[in-house]
Amino acid sequence: MNAVKDERRLFVVVPFYNEERGIAATLQALVDQVDRSFSLVLVNNASTDGGAELAREFSQKNNSFPVHLLHEPAKGTGTASDTGFRFAIEKGARWIARTDADCTPDRDWTQNLMVALRDEGLEFVAGKILPREDEVPLTLRWRMTLAVTLWVAESYGKINIRRRGAQFRYPYFMAAGNNLAISASLYERSGGFPRSTLEDLNEDLVLSEAVRTLTTRAAKRNDVIVRNSTRRVRSYGIWNTLRWYRNRAYKPKVVDIR
Repeated sequence: MNAVKDERRLFVVVPFYNEERGIAATLQALVDQVDRSFSLVLVNNASTDGGAELAREFSQKNNSFPVHLLHEPAKGTGTASDTGFRFAIEKGARWIARTDADCTPDRDWTQNLMVALRDEGLEFVAGKILPREDEVPLTLRWRMTLAVTLWVAESYGKINIRRRGAQFRYPYFMAAGNNLAISASLYERSGGFPRSTLEDLNEDLVLSEAVRTLTTRAAKRNDVIVRNSTRRVRSYGIWNTLRWYRNRAYKPKVVDIR
């Protein structure tokens, strides 16, 4: 952990598991942020490859912002994310954002998050997801297919009867765990990410549905952009990916696609 006193009120949490091949691009995207007035929390979720060493080296050499490197031995995306968020709150975070170690935020990601959170007073922000194009070449057909896949996923959520009801204070919108931010106060009030494994449930959906019962100061922002890896959809296929994100109806032999 860097011996730097944290006086910055935005923390960015990045959980990771066996991301030796991908985490460098994520870290570089964070270094390249226009607004670097944030602290970074990297949560090693029991990695067995060289990803943890890359994160350790980065935490020691980086001077763009304070970096904290945590180890969460209980494997699970929800568990690792919750560990990082609660650590950030203990360190004085007012807002916490999350992206994943196979993603690359656009250069104005934190800048636009702060406009939404600090200047506009939002308590919960979900950003826009676009496919990464630095992993494999994406044809126009693939781009259109991925866009339709995201549209179908969000549209299903909007018409799902379980997403409607008097208990919800604003209409459903999709909030992906790799591109969201929340106030520390709301995170604690909502119960936070469930300390769950990737196979069990969508920890981001659990959090966002709890948030919908607590506040109206939430919004989807199309200027808050993260580029997401396409490796899962390339491995599972379109239909099985939709089944996976819907309710884990698809049971892949390999869950942690690398």
